[in-house]
Amino acid sequence: MSKSKRAIEWVKTALIVLLTVSALLLAWRTGLFSDYLASVTIFGSFAELVRGTSGSTEPSGAAIKEAARPMTIVVTNEDGGRLGVRYDTDERDAVYEMTSSILGEALGSASTPVEINEEEWRLALSGAGVYFEYITPVRLSFLDGWLDAVLPEAVKDVALRRIFIAFGDDRSKLYYQDHENGRFYGADTASAAGKAQGLEIFSTNGALFAYETGISGSVQAPYMLLMPGNEHPDVKSASVGSSEQLLELVLPVFGHRNESTTTYQSDGALVCFGTQFNVRVYADGRVVYRRTDIDGLQSEEEAAISDGEIIEQARAIAADSIGRACGSANAAFEAFESEGDTASVFFAYHIAGGRVCLSEETYAARVSFTSGMVTEAEMNFRNFAFTDEYTRLLPEKQALAAAGGEFILCYSDTGTDILRPDWVKYGG
Repeated sequence: MSKSKRAIEWVKTALIVLLTVSALLLAWRTGLFSDYLASVTIFGSFAELVRGTSGSTEPSGAAIKEAARPMTIVVTNEDGGRLGVRYDTDERDAVYEMTSSILGEALGSASTPVEINEEEWRLALSGAGVYFEYITPVRLSFLDGWLDAVLPEAVKDVALRRIFIAFGDDRSKLYYQDHENGRFYGADTASAAGKAQGLEIFSTNGALFAYETGISGSVQAPYMLLMPGNEHPDVKSASVGSSEQLLELVLPVFGHRNESTTTYQSDGALVCFGTQFNVRVYADGRVVYRRTDIDGLQSEEEAAISDGEIIEQARAIAADSIGRACGSANAAFEAFESEGDTASVFFAYHIAGGRVCLSEETYAARVSFTSGMVTEAEMNFRNFAFTDEYTRLLPEKQALAAAGGEFILCYSDTGTDILRPDWVKYGG
């Protein structure tokens, strides 16, 4: 590594340390230190949410932890300079720790949003504030649970990827784009804009929204943030333990630690069954759990739990299983699907600001519910670690022109030991 690159890495490390220490001091001074500790321990135990060891998944009233963090955060200062963070996970987490309370306070004190035109949305983005972008749409009702805020009922079902908190002279204002209809909305808040003063330590790095460049492709993806630099780390991918070790790990996750079970080999899988369940563990790290006492499910009235509580139960399961073994990656909320009394929650691996694309379009984990209880789960165990090598990709402005629309960083895990980054068109 050259001296100049070592200097850049040293400065980056110093910035991360400074941001983290600042976040800790801010949390301590404002009495939010316990909340900070809870937020960084996002892989809490599923046992906190269940009663007994029968596999029942009745919620115990535990606080809902965040299942996903924004993939991109942008801090814009009063002069219009921007710091965009996306690919450096440590830096992004440090910035999030300092800004998530701004988002939570704005959501919790927002008036009923009103529709605005795109010109007003862009004008807001050009001013001072903090912008958050999720890799997949999330409902506002999920955000209010993760951020401990209470939103107006009229907007709880709104799904979004992009939300911006603008700093005014006295108060902040909230803006977002509805993912389903593409329209823009704004709301006044009671959140003081004084928090902006705590963000003055951020430097700028020249990040730009695509619409500000006027290049080809920006019409299809105007609000994609274009980042400087085009080198991204290579990643090592490996299997996780033996089938026996994975079985030992997952049984307690579903409350079957002390149950009498029978195990045997069948069609290349280790099969374990008990009185209420069976588990199949495959040599490639795939684990499939099924509950067999379907007749014992709660009635619809007895299982009146919210979508947010279902996501929290699924998050805890993913955290206690694949989350304990994925190394430098993290398993984050990807999607929520529901129909009638059934629901499924999906998770994907993320690393270095990119999504890990597993073979055959599989997810890192899928947890399915019936009448509010876990009836099936599939988990694909993988372990990821950084190497010392980097891959130089097409600069983002050129990639946008070539893709003709939004793209994301992707690591394709098709069974090779080393995963190299690549640009993949968003949604493709």
